[in-house]
Amino acid sequence: MERDLPWFRELDARDRSWIGLVAQAGISAFVEWFREGGGGQVTAIRSEVFGPAPTALARVVTLQQTVAMVRMTMDEVERSVEELLGGDDGATVREAILLFSREVAFAAAEVYARAAEMRGAWDARLEALIVDSVLRGEADEAVRSRAAALGWESPSRVAVVLGYAPADAATGERGPHNVIDDVRRSARHVGLDSLCAVQGDRLVVVLGGVDDLDKAGAAVAEHFGPGAVVVGPLVADLLSANVSSRAAVAGLRAAKGWTSAPRPVAADDLLPERSLSGDGHARHRLVTDVYTPLCQADQVLLDTASAFVESGGSIEAAARLLFVHANTVRYRLRRITEVTGLMLTDPRDAYTMRIALTLGRLLGPEGSP
Repeated sequence: MERDLPWFRELDARDRSWIGLVAQAGISAFVEWFREGGGGQVTAIRSEVFGPAPTALARVVTLQQTVAMVRMTMDEVERSVEELLGGDDGATVREAILLFSREVAFAAAEVYARAAEMRGAWDARLEALIVDSVLRGEADEAVRSRAAALGWESPSRVAVVLGYAPADAATGERGPHNVIDDVRRSARHVGLDSLCAVQGDRLVVVLGGVDDLDKAGAAVAEHFGPGAVVVGPLVADLLSANVSSRAAVAGLRAAKGWTSAPRPVAADDLLPERSLSGDGHARHRLVTDVYTPLCQADQVLLDTASAFVESGGSIEAAARLLFVHANTVRYRLRRITEVTGLMLTDPRDAYTMRIALTLGRLLGPEGSP
């Protein structure tokens, strides 16, 4: 092996010794099996041959390398048999070697399959722990390190997507791992990192490397169950992801208040419903982002916004309330859009403005209760 397998020479002495024990155990198991007549199935191959080696060895030596070692060992045994026996006896032993080596190969595949399952289960638990830490606002450098161990490569531009898990995620044929695999595959297809977890009836997805929130949410929305899918705001990195998750959680709780909400919907688009459902952060956002800028820009803009929403969105009715020309109202509405980003001729934006004005009057220009 040292002569023909370059990677074998790169192993440390302890790992090489374990491989030597495995080879010796394989030869001994073959001799014992052949001595007993070699009839029936080869039993207990995994424990007899691979039992001496620690499970950690599967992380050092790949399955392909293990198969190469088995083939080389059996070739050496077959060559020795040819030299020692020859003739009919040699043919009988060679046939037994073929049968035994096949069973050893299957046993090796079973060992690596079990190791992969164990790693997969551990990775799933670790991923669920990371997502839970993000939701709880407990993300720290340890969480970043654990995420990196799972292949998380995005240093910035993180968003949390939250919705209800499919009905079959917990008890059906798909199961949580299949749902998570589907989400991960879709995220990878659009160049995003992802961390996923099913928490009760909710599916939580943390996306990294996000450039467009709408596209990121749309990429994974199909894997959620019925109901709203809420995309939290974009944050700097994984350590700040609790800000995005908090908004997404509040948005999911309040989404039922907007029956015609798109899917997915941004948490920031649910500020009115979040405010009404008791989200203090949403109330503060509406006051500081809508009401306060209007107050600071021009009192007439505030008066125009109030008159427009109170008159049911009619420019002519608002003009009569303000004793100005309708074109003046149109001009002021354009100015309001520039200041707040809300187009009051849109019913949804007008509703948002109404809630913002009410909160502003209740909480004051500074947005504090």
